[in-house]
Amino acid sequence: MAIRKIICFLLSFFVMNLAEVLIAHAEIVEGRDYTVLSTAQPTESDPKHIEVIEFFWYGCPHCSDLHPYISRWLENKPVDVVFRFVPAIFRNNWVPGAKTFYTMESLGLTQTLHDKVYHAIHREKTDLSKEVVLFDWVAKQGIDRDRFVSAYNSFTVQNQANRSAQMTRQYKLTGVPALVVDGKYLTSGKAGGTPQDTISVLNQLIEKVRAEKKSR
Repeated sequence: MAIRKIICFLLSFFVMNLAEVLIAHAEIVEGRDYTVLSTAQPTESDPKHIEVIEFFWYGCPHCSDLHPYISRWLENKPVDVVFRFVPAIFRNNWVPGAKTFYTMESLGLTQTLHDKVYHAIHREKTDLSKEVVLFDWVAKQGIDRDRFVSAYNSFTVQNQANRSAQMTRQYKLTGVPALVVDGKYLTSGKAGGTPQDTISVLNQLIEKVRAEKKSR
């Protein structure tokens, strides 16, 4: 009986792991796992590289859930992939988040504050869309408040936010998080799927673009 139980356990373990492998490598399907943009968008990277953009909003819980997985993926990002974050703007109340991101970027604070902004909004329930709250919060992080405020209110940051709003329309986004691969393929992962599913679809789209580039 003991041997039979061991065999049954091993078989169950094998079947479960096989199922996970098959799901992870299931072929992605257009219309289900990703869409093709009706108008391909120009990329900012070298044509030899594959550009990946994550459109996000700091206030989005799904973006917050996906972010740790994106961060881990970036640690082992393929060398031929160029990745960048772009804050989406669907409504006026998304503008402060975009300006916050571009202010951090202009001051070289993205690595320092990007994760903390998500944490403050979704874990500490801090409303960083309010400028006074944001500036006080930044000061508490040890950042020069006046320097941050100056950059936040600059024409450069405002122009970048305007550009984000324009890109949100050009890419015909319907929500976030949204991943665009090489200006052509758009995915938010599998419908009802997990962040792991989203990363799996992203990797397969990168492989798809890589194969297309080699066949040209």
